[in-house]
Amino acid sequence: MRVVDLSHPVTTGMPVYPGDPAVSLAPALDLGTHGCAVTALHLGSHSGTHVDAPSHVVPGGATLDELDLTLFTGPALVVDARGHGPGAGVGWEPFAPHAEALAVGVVVLVRTGWDAHWGSAAYERHPHLAPSVAERLLAAGVRTLGVDTLSPDPLDDLPFHRAWLGAGGVLAENLTRLGDVSALTDPRVHLFPLALAGGDGAPVRAVATGG
Repeated sequence: MRVVDLSHPVTTGMPVYPGDPAVSLAPALDLGTHGCAVTALHLGSHSGTHVDAPSHVVPGGATLDELDLTLFTGPALVVDARGHGPGAGVGWEPFAPHAEALAVGVVVLVRTGWDAHWGSAAYERHPHLAPSVAERLLAAGVRTLGVDTLSPDPLDDLPFHRAWLGAGGVLAENLTRLGDVSALTDPRVHLFPLALAGGDGAPVRAVATGG
């Protein structure tokens, strides 16, 4: 079995959604003084590679601990949406060739290639998915979607979030290396979040496995 890491490392000063808490890691205990090493972490629940629960944008929506864990794993389907420029909308065209593969339990991963801009100002000017894409994927039974961008929405509004999370789905954001998933045989993706009680989202160590 091969394992592909789809996660950005958590580092001090890493990119965050505008307005989210800044990420910092600092020594809390050290081996020489305390006999063990412990790192103090400061970060928001949507830092780095993470998942969103419905409660992120839906009043009364399910929290992480209320969701079925099967939502965070499943057969991976990579949709190639590369070639879209900064701030461009992505419609159904890249998804259409995969229409017959869309089904309950499938995890759809949208590859825009924008993870190449991680750490630069360009990362915030990512392509975004049209709300109509959410409607069609949900109609096919898909409930888990991941993107290699800061968000499936533009930064000034959250229509895709509201449609997707409002239907009880989960979103994974800030994924990377989605092209490597396509090279796997029978790939599966795993997006298990930290077990935060009442969590609206949480960082994940996202991985894909396959032959």
